Amino acid sequence: MTSKIAVLPGDGIGPEVTAEAVKVLERLKRDFGLKIELETAPVGGAAYDLHKQPLPEGTLRLAKQADAVLLGAVGGLQYDDLPRELRPERALLGLRSELKLFANLRPAILFPQLASASTLKPEIVAGLDLLIVRELTGDIYFGEPRGVRTLENGEREGFNTMRYAEHEVERVSRVAFDAARKRQRRVCSVEKANVLETSGLWREVVLRVAKDYPDVALNHMYVDNAAMQLVRAPKQFDVIVTGNIFGDILSDEAAMLTGSIGMLPSASLDRANKGMYEPIHGSAPDIAGKGIANPLATILSTAMMLRYTLNEPTLADQVDGAVSKVLDQGIRTGDIYTEGTKRVGTQQMGDAVVAAL
Repeated sequence: MTSKIAVLPGDGIGPEVTAEAVKVLERLKRDFGLKIELETAPVGGAAYDLHKQPLPEGTLRLAKQADAVLLGAVGGLQYDDLPRELRPERALLGLRSELKLFANLRPAILFPQLASASTLKPEIVAGLDLLIVRELTGDIYFGEPRGVRTLENGEREGFNTMRYAEHEVERVSRVAFDAARKRQRRVCSVEKANVLETSGLWREVVLRVAKDYPDVALNHMYVDNAAMQLVRAPKQFDVIVTGNIFGDILSDEAAMLTGSIGMLPSASLDRANKGMYEPIHGSAPDIAGKGIANPLATILSTAMMLRYTLNEPTLADQVDGAVSKVLDQGIRTGDIYTEGTKRVGTQQMGDAVVAAL
């Protein structure tokens, strides 16, 4: 059976890094028997330029019909003055909501070859392998009411609503506990239950779900302490499960533990493991078009696609292994370059991974 993959390059460095991931997929199709077909569509600012909306009907239709979505990045300074509903980032929220992608998996794994590239001491991060499971379709990003209103004194006030229903917390918690069973069997639930009623409910539900996983150890941590612990002793964590806004922040912090945000892939999954796969680094407009962006996070995202949606774990391991082999060869893009290694551009890094396959 042939799987259909929707390729949404997006904005900034998105098209550059996505092109390298597509090269990897095409190599797997040509030489390794991977049965896929790829179809490309605009999203984000690129879609606005063409269709005056960030998520056109055709793009959404393709994403719904596909078995998996490969996304580059969205956003750019030239779109900042658009009405909020027309900004490129609304495409991300729309895709997550329409595809019911409620669980975002963000691994933070330090390749041993990059221990010296991290801003933390090598002994703090060497051997790092943690997974952040972020709830993706609830919380303050989606909560209603929201908006900007004028008060009686004439002053404007912005407001957003943080809210979670029990079923939303339960389903993402189960994703985290199931993932932990395949790892070190430890889950850390991160919230702010000492201040927020939303977090109080979150903790209650996680404790209830934990009873179904007696083989997995559970602990709780307030988000401010978790942020500190990630840079103090990150290897204490195995799986972190948390809400949308906290997970957004903590996963970017965890990215820098690995040496560069350009190394971190992600998977956003629905109940059937259909997923949208993307690097977490964003569109990086300051380096767009220069051919220097690191494509490894996007390539590693295709490995997650192979593992979670396409059920090709052997090919996923081969992609991960090819990336490791390239790093063994001392090949580096600028964000992970250290003295004594070979600096290359985006295309050269992609070519190196394809060759290593």
